Amino acid sequence: MGRADARRGQVREARRAGRSGGIRGLFTWRKLLGTFFGFCLLVMGAFLALYVYVDVPAANATANKQSNVYKYSDGTLLARAGEVNREIVDLAEVPEDVQKAFVAAENKTFYQDQGVDLKGTTRGLFNTLSGKGKQGGSTITQQYVKNYYLTQDPTISRKLKELVISLKVDQKMSKEDILAGYMNTAYYGRGASGVQAAAQAYYGVDAKDLSLSQGAYLASLLQAPSQYDWAAASPTGKKLVSERWGYTLDNMVEKGWLDASERAGMKFTIPQQPKAAPGMEGQTGYLVEAANEELERQGISEEAIEAGGWTITLNIDKKRQKELEKAVDRQLESKLDREGNRTDATVQAGATSVNPKNGEVVALYGGVSATQHWISNATRQDYQPASTFKPLVLASALENGSKTQDGRLIGLDTVYDGTSRRPVVGSDIPFKPQNEDGRSYGDISVQTAMDRSVNSVFAQMVVDVSPTTVKQTALDLGMPDKGFPAVPSITLGTMNASTWDMAGVFATLDNHGKKVNPHIIKSAEHRDRTAAPVDGTGGQAISRKTADTVTRSLTGVVDNGSGHEADTSAYDAAGKTGTSENNKAAWFAGYTPELTTVVALYGESAKAGGEQVTLTGTANSGRANGGGFPAKIWADYTLAALNGGSTATFDLEDVERGESGTTQAPTTAPAETQEPEETEPPETESPSPSSSAPVTQSPSTQPPPSRTTPPTPSESTTVPTEPVDPVDPPDERPGRDEDSLPGQ
Repeated sequence: MGRADARRGQVREARRAGRSGGIRGLFTWRKLLGTFFGFCLLVMGAFLALYVYVDVPAANATANKQSNVYKYSDGTLLARAGEVNREIVDLAEVPEDVQKAFVAAENKTFYQDQGVDLKGTTRGLFNTLSGKGKQGGSTITQQYVKNYYLTQDPTISRKLKELVISLKVDQKMSKEDILAGYMNTAYYGRGASGVQAAAQAYYGVDAKDLSLSQGAYLASLLQAPSQYDWAAASPTGKKLVSERWGYTLDNMVEKGWLDASERAGMKFTIPQQPKAAPGMEGQTGYLVEAANEELERQGISEEAIEAGGWTITLNIDKKRQKELEKAVDRQLESKLDREGNRTDATVQAGATSVNPKNGEVVALYGGVSATQHWISNATRQDYQPASTFKPLVLASALENGSKTQDGRLIGLDTVYDGTSRRPVVGSDIPFKPQNEDGRSYGDISVQTAMDRSVNSVFAQMVVDVSPTTVKQTALDLGMPDKGFPAVPSITLGTMNASTWDMAGVFATLDNHGKKVNPHIIKSAEHRDRTAAPVDGTGGQAISRKTADTVTRSLTGVVDNGSGHEADTSAYDAAGKTGTSENNKAAWFAGYTPELTTVVALYGESAKAGGEQVTLTGTANSGRANGGGFPAKIWADYTLAALNGGSTATFDLEDVERGESGTTQAPTTAPAETQEPEETEPPETESPSPSSSAPVTQSPSTQPPPSRTTPPTPSESTTVPTEPVDPVDPPDERPGRDEDSLPGQ
């Protein structure tokens, strides 16, 4: 037994020794070290392969998207438009101490590191796990790469790409460019991407005007935008962001970027309450649309505008814009029952106001709201300007030295036959327009015809000048060639034009015949380009004498004619009313020496298609002629826009008086020319000293205008007073103008 036990013991010892020697042999220090280095080489090889394989990609889909910024003429914000609320700024525009605050808050070693910081990544993970704020621990370079080139997906593959691209970006780009990219792409909360949008959102200033305290808050905010937004933060959030603000400034002291004594005296700057980003409601959308359309006319493509990044300063005067809106509300909208009155529901108002000295559009009214009525009533060209065209007929006659059929030079004193439905003489195209309400005036001067907007007089004048010549003068003055045949009926304004177009035309008259080009953009700048400014004035469209003579004529319209609602001693004014066929549009185009404004009302069906309908019955006031609501809106706005009035007067040179004389046409209209619609007996002027016939004045239901201009010695002012024939139907021919008279 002893020997057997001994042998068994020897076997056990041998087995034990074998097992012990095998493990030690397998896990020797040499083998372990070799394995470690092998693993490291494998990782390095894999990373090297990844470094070679991964290229720096193009920017991601949102990195370069910016909003377009629209500003009033004084630089205050009008609107931001675009998918991303971002406005990229150069680093040089950001104060240097604010730049350093971002570095101190996020990556103190930014200027020395290689774009990647493993210690920072570890620290960020610890901070996140310990509840000190969500932080990825990435360098500024890594965060820039993530925002600009990659996505926010928290995946291992994205993180590996981020590391590789960061190293490459750090080698290729300057630290300044990386910092600028980071500050412009980071999200700050409140819908703001980039430091410029953030500065506006939190402090209402541009990035260039940020103080160090404000900049330190924005830098601190990036760690947790929603948690650290002071307006919505919990007490804990406010405590954390305050501490981070202090941490940022302390780091600046440590790096030598901030003096310790200055740091000790700094106080936290509380951000402003959040404000809703200006949208496209109200007039804003119309103003933005007009600016974009002007950019396109200057050669900037729609795609380039949509891509964003434009800072567009408009010529719109903030005060005058508000006054125009108030005038429409007071004189029109407050009197309409859009819900209960079918006619009121169809009424659309539009207006354009221009500085006649330089063409700047200082105010614009496009409709009730751009979010409710998409078509801008200020720039639409689908309605007729009606009798606002008559001054252009006179301008053409004066400019071309035209004469009547019997050889008299046309001027303000020239006498014409004002008989309603009088056939024009000298035209191959028959035309016999009806005057408003079928009234006949007999022999009257051009001045009186302008005051009363007598269709028959200006129809003959178009023929005397020639329709082709009149059209050319109109085009020279700025009328669009839209629905504009050279025929006698153009005297009634049967072409198409917008308030914008007509404001340019009347501003040219106001500017003594020197061409005025309305433009809404003061400047338009982009990081990559700058839009060429619009030349607001051009050469002489017509002579000064011609323009001043027309202006003299139009002062009579305001003083003693259809535009008397604009008459006031507060300013010197000239203007012309216009009311189109079937009362579908009503206009007042007027100007003072300092301001030209055109106001129009349009009847537009509320049904699909928006066909043109009559304005008759607007606010239960009968016919909505140009001397009514449009003239009242014009007067209300102009008084406010001129700060209660102006002492400026029209500087008019010699005025073309023309040659007097009489025509052979009858002085009264036959009964069948009268019209049975909403007629009131016409008012008459005071008789002139040379009138050969007595003047008869019919009763009127409303008082006459408070101010009159004495007629010229050559005027004959006989006005028919025959009763209206109720049997004869109204004239429905295209181009019929129903302009207003005083008292209506």
